[in-house]
Amino acid sequence: MSFRWIYASPDNENTVSNLKQELNIPENIAYLLSLRGVDSFSKAQGFFRPGIDNLHDPFLMADMKAATERLCKAIRNHETVVVYGDYDVDGTTATSIVYTFLESFGISVHYYIPHRFKEGYGINPDGIKHAIDIGADLIVSVDCGITAIDEAAYAREHGIDLIICDHHNVGPELPDAIAVLDPKRPDCNYPFDGLSGAGVGFKLIQGTIKELGLSQTLAYKYLDLVAISIASDIVPIVDENRILMREGLSMINSNPRVGIRALLQLIKMKPGNISTSNIVFSIGPRINAAGRMGDATTAVELMIATDETEASRYAKELESINKRRRTTDSRTMDEAVEKVENDFNMDELSSMVLHDPDWHLGVIGIVASRLVDAYYRPAIMLSTVEGKIKGSARSIKGFNIYEALKNCEDLLEQFGGHEFAAGLTMDASNLPEFRARIDEIAFSFLKENDFSPEIIIDSKLNLGDVNGKFWKLLSQFEPFGPGNLRPTFVSEDVCIEGVPSIVGNGHLKMRVRQGESAVYDAIGFNMHEYMPKLINCDDNKIDVAYVLEENYWNGRRSIQMRLKDIHIDDRELVD
Repeated sequence: MSFRWIYASPDNENTVSNLKQELNIPENIAYLLSLRGVDSFSKAQGFFRPGIDNLHDPFLMADMKAATERLCKAIRNHETVVVYGDYDVDGTTATSIVYTFLESFGISVHYYIPHRFKEGYGINPDGIKHAIDIGADLIVSVDCGITAIDEAAYAREHGIDLIICDHHNVGPELPDAIAVLDPKRPDCNYPFDGLSGAGVGFKLIQGTIKELGLSQTLAYKYLDLVAISIASDIVPIVDENRILMREGLSMINSNPRVGIRALLQLIKMKPGNISTSNIVFSIGPRINAAGRMGDATTAVELMIATDETEASRYAKELESINKRRRTTDSRTMDEAVEKVENDFNMDELSSMVLHDPDWHLGVIGIVASRLVDAYYRPAIMLSTVEGKIKGSARSIKGFNIYEALKNCEDLLEQFGGHEFAAGLTMDASNLPEFRARIDEIAFSFLKENDFSPEIIIDSKLNLGDVNGKFWKLLSQFEPFGPGNLRPTFVSEDVCIEGVPSIVGNGHLKMRVRQGESAVYDAIGFNMHEYMPKLINCDDNKIDVAYVLEENYWNGRRSIQMRLKDIHIDDRELVD
């Protein structure tokens, strides 16, 4: 698949020269900073040195005073508390953080994670009933609860207080709870609304520690789990999240908690070089696997474990669940691709709506995302559960899948989500009409150019400029993530050294140089399709889009190019 290269540009070109002069840095580094909204010396200082002392005051969040006073009362009176979470990485890390914090005071604390398929997302009557049955005085919800109007009333009727910690969008009405902590509340003046669910739980801990008159450093022991939630929940790694992520990564690399250490040992990942990418692609999916396959309890037990033997057992169990998830995932993807290739004419369709009654609900969202990557069309994967069709939708830039589902509201029993991802439930009889209408909507909104994916390019880069100072400064842009993605560069007229090869499962590997630059290793994951053109390239020169990474192999470190796209004879795709 060929990509259109879209070059980013700073809001103010003068910023680049000013930063270069003020900070005494190379122009290309100043350019990258300006693209990230860093336009002054003080902002650059905050970007390169995000200190823990710069975290926002938790009491700037609406309802924080009421929440901390109630939690302090529970701690002082040794009440019974239930931490009510969610089954994804953010929900399980948030649950583990608040549970461990309360347990440290010796009070009676329990956690409750709803079963993905039997109960679904959010606070539900079964969870409230569990709290009633064990005689709970207080429920603290994390990463859920902002829409739990009826459930909050149910808890109140049975004399159970409720503190809600959430970060999702707020509906027209707030639940009737002791406190509703959500930085997205319209009446909340908290300076940053991009916290993860675990991040909101962490702010509650910070506030409670302050209310109890204890040292703030007690809160910092939970930052490893906060970092895992931030990386896995795809929240912006800017502002307060940049501080939390950086400090959390430092903890994972220097002194990870027992459960995380056991998981790292099992997957042969040595603390010291763990990055955001390692969390996103290795740690997070294993924690997430338990909830995806149904029951997230194993993930929480791993993170709250204090015994190494016990932690090792939970890590192995998670790894086994994840292998099962990957097998199911791979089989479902193969089946979905077969349906697309055999049943659809992609030249005539603007969307993909696929249904198989036996597909596993826990993986169809992942597969829908992969179908989008493969065919660059909105994809909706559907399964059948207890006679109802349920599924996940993923979309491309320019097509709001939530609004599309809203235009099919008469065919759906339930739906929810946002611009790029959504979930839905419908009666089986409505599937043919739904499939046709979704494609009509996609056809009316999407133009031919929309089916060619874009790569946003930060800047062109001469490989000869990649020296020690440049790499040292670029490394300080970490941690990378939404809002501060690893910079994507383009180098033109790059020469291929030797013969490219295919390694592993379809990965392109080659060595390149530009002019008199050093020779760099370049790896393009799943880019085997470029091989024929590279072999037949007339002048042996190509343009490459890539990110720079540090590669560790056999105890040696080197700078490596991770390819994102190659232009050989299709330069008209550059915008």
